[in-house]
Amino acid sequence: MRKRWPSPAKLNLFLYITGRREDGYHNLQTLFQFLDYGDTITIEPRNDGQIRLATPIEGVPDEENLIVRAARLLQDRALLMGSLPQGAGADISVEKQLPMGGGLGGGSSNAATVLVALNHIWNTGLTEDQLAALGVTLGADVPVFVRGFAAFAEGVGEKLTPVSPAEKWYLVAHPGVSIPTPVIFKDPELPRNTPIRSIDTLLNCEFGNDCEVIARKRFRKVDELLSWLLEYAPSRLTGTGACVFSEFDTEDAARQVLKQAPEWLHGFVARGVNVSPLHQAISGQAEYW
Repeated sequence: MRKRWPSPAKLNLFLYITGRREDGYHNLQTLFQFLDYGDTITIEPRNDGQIRLATPIEGVPDEENLIVRAARLLQDRALLMGSLPQGAGADISVEKQLPMGGGLGGGSSNAATVLVALNHIWNTGLTEDQLAALGVTLGADVPVFVRGFAAFAEGVGEKLTPVSPAEKWYLVAHPGVSIPTPVIFKDPELPRNTPIRSIDTLLNCEFGNDCEVIARKRFRKVDELLSWLLEYAPSRLTGTGACVFSEFDTEDAARQVLKQAPEWLHGFVARGVNVSPLHQAISGQAEYW
């Protein structure tokens, strides 16, 4: 039984805000693609029903950690369905590579990996649709990681349409600051009326991110980082930041730019993939990092 599970990063190849809802959330159009890079989650089954997190996050109680919440959510649903094996529990640890508040989806990916992996380990029999429905209660980005295929997303990010964008190479860089999502979405200058367009139209337009103007205005390091990267390749913010990325046709081209990066730039090179490394692992198609 596999013990180590990939928890990949994602990029928002574009992100447009098409309106503000009455509940205060925003309607979006965005394009998700996975990276062959991310965290690794190790799961050891238990037979006493307990969920234990061996790698807690300082300042975050276990009860609020998305990993623990995902495991207990699956336990509760499988118990209601009568498909939870007696005593099913787990010891879970995570090797973090993805920065918190970076816009790479680390927390959502961790939650999705736990849902998918424990559903497999415990043999609880939940369908992908059922797991995605559980996932959206943990976060709007969790379902795309559960489903495991690059997707065009609408609504608050929960309406997913599978797509197959080009699998480019990316230099992903972190400016050394964390951007809380509410800071971006509460800014009065945030663009909120980008016209709704079809996926075919969007895929044939130059990609952009409506959150970028606010991130650059409010976080000087983001502005400096993008200004430097744009000298070498098309570059933009992912999600609400703080990470930015540059796209390249080859791995070598991406690594050449990373070699020239100033000392304050912290980054990595990874390939965009349309099938999540988690789903490649669970299907036995491929190993991972």
